[in-house]
Amino acid sequence: MQSLMVYSTVDGQTLAICQRIKQQLEQSGHVVTLKDVAQVSQKDIESATQIIIGASIRYGKHRPALYDFIARNKAAIESKANSFFTVNVVARKPEKNTPATNPYMQKFLLLSQWQPQLSSVFAGKIDYPKYGFVDKFMIRFIMWMTKGPTDTSATFEFTDWNKVDDFAAQLVQQA
Repeated sequence: MQSLMVYSTVDGQTLAICQRIKQQLEQSGHVVTLKDVAQVSQKDIESATQIIIGASIRYGKHRPALYDFIARNKAAIESKANSFFTVNVVARKPEKNTPATNPYMQKFLLLSQWQPQLSSVFAGKIDYPKYGFVDKFMIRFIMWMTKGPTDTSATFEFTDWNKVDDFAAQLVQQA
């Protein structure tokens, strides 16, 4: 199985999740190509038998490059085993951590007009010390409004790695 894993990340948590999934797939015999959404070639897409796309949210939106990639390659993606996951801090809340209940997944499905065969939602990470002044202020304000962590000297990882491993197992089965 030749898997192409495409990611769109702002701070690196989506890439970390992709690397974990890649490791699981490779242990099951997959050959995995991991690429930033802006670096994917037509050859990468053509040679893949499975396409996995992961993307993070910043300020309520997936990055435009994600939507551009899907629009350009929708037919090719749909012709292969395919999946999508979104990474966002809203998913730290149990009532918003499934594809059916996560507002960013629902918004993505509407905007992309692509219905992945498999999908998942993972909670992300807040790394206040890594952020610049504006991002630190804005993210802290959003966390204050949504009753999340506001200590700007700390890092808060919400990713459920067991859930990531379960999704990777589903991807192996998809093949």
